[in-house]
Amino acid sequence: MSRKRTALLAVPTAAVLALLPSTANAYPNPGRVTGSVVTHDPTMIRTSSGQYLLYATGGGIASKTSSDRIAFGAGADAFSSRPGWWSNYSSVPEAWAPDISYQGGKYLMYYSVSKFGSNTSAIGLAGSTTGQPGSWADYGIVYTSNSASDYNAIDPNLFVDSDGKWWLSFGSWWTGIKMIQINPSTGKQHAGNTTRYSLASRPTGTKAVEAPYVVKRNGYYYLFASYDTCCAGTSSTYKVKVGRATSVTGPYYDRNGVAMTNNGGTPVLESHGNVIGPGGQSIMKDTDGDLIVYHYYDGADNGTPKLGINLLNWSSGWPVAY
Repeated sequence: MSRKRTALLAVPTAAVLALLPSTANAYPNPGRVTGSVVTHDPTMIRTSSGQYLLYATGGGIASKTSSDRIAFGAGADAFSSRPGWWSNYSSVPEAWAPDISYQGGKYLMYYSVSKFGSNTSAIGLAGSTTGQPGSWADYGIVYTSNSASDYNAIDPNLFVDSDGKWWLSFGSWWTGIKMIQINPSTGKQHAGNTTRYSLASRPTGTKAVEAPYVVKRNGYYYLFASYDTCCAGTSSTYKVKVGRATSVTGPYYDRNGVAMTNNGGTPVLESHGNVIGPGGQSIMKDTDGDLIVYHYYDGADNGTPKLGINLLNWSSGWPVAY
């Protein structure tokens, strides 16, 4: 991220707003990143030592590190050997869309195992005291779906509320984004609440909504999700939208009051210039503000998936990337 971008958070609100995009196609370019930037579905955390630790789709969960949020180097996979149960859900097998967080003195990572276009899928959980590649212990399956399910158990995101309750959102296509309550002592579904809540869906037309990420800001819960078609290079139509709610389980509404369970969602990032199909996003709170961390397909590089990082401005009550 350039010094100019970082400094924007110190600019008075009116001046910041004057710099923000005002039309649907006036989205910011990603902040500057260099080195190992080919990535998909990134999740990132800043460790106590100041290291940026990023995990992403692929292999035994691919990793990258950075000391300055600009220069990234490729690291080893999270798992030195892939858990045997993965082969029940993917013939490769590889893991997708990890979600890293630090809870109670330990790094946790939820992730999914599936194959493209299938909802015979599973969400797994792993833990590590350091968060470093090769240090992760697999805790097994958290939640599954199969061909008879109306949901898809991929793209997990853990949200820990201020009241200490844990929630896991997940989902892709079918009937959309779901959420379950998690037991903090096990990291798996809470036995006292087995409800599967619906957060976002597209009941008419395409079913393409996935990759949820929930944060709480200024008294509201915000649900970010990726819409439309991923993983098609320069033909990708992926985009990031958001809604907000006063309860973690919803209902979530966009800025126009349309429910996210009825194809609602306020745009945060869409294709522009050579930045094609931004999505697979996660949100990270850093020392200079909130970041949206995502992948996009580079139109100037044959649609190669690249790492995108932008700051978010919340002054309007809605997240705006800049």
